[in-house]
Amino acid sequence: MGKRKLFLGVFIGATVGALVSLFDKETRAYSKEKLTAAKSGTSYLMKHPSDAVHTVRSAFDTFNQAFTRGAESTLNALDQVESTLESFANKNQTDRIE
Repeated sequence: MGKRKLFLGVFIGATVGALVSLFDKETRAYSKEKLTAAKSGTSYLMKHPSDAVHTVRSAFDTFNQAFTRGAESTLNALDQVESTLESFANKNQTDRIE
């Protein structure tokens, strides 16, 4: 029950905040411009669903490649840190023996 009231309160607060912000003329013009752009984009994608699928696939491939490069860079950095720590530890052990 508490979770439901929280979400309802957040929704009502966001709605009231959006309506109050529309009293400003510039905000109304900006909102209208963005809604018109969203409408035309949605209409285009509804008429050309293959383009939508292609765009999503391309975006996913780009994200996947970037994620893979980032993971490889992270692993490389960790390997370098590990080798540096090992060489430092080996140097300390060699110094203790002498």
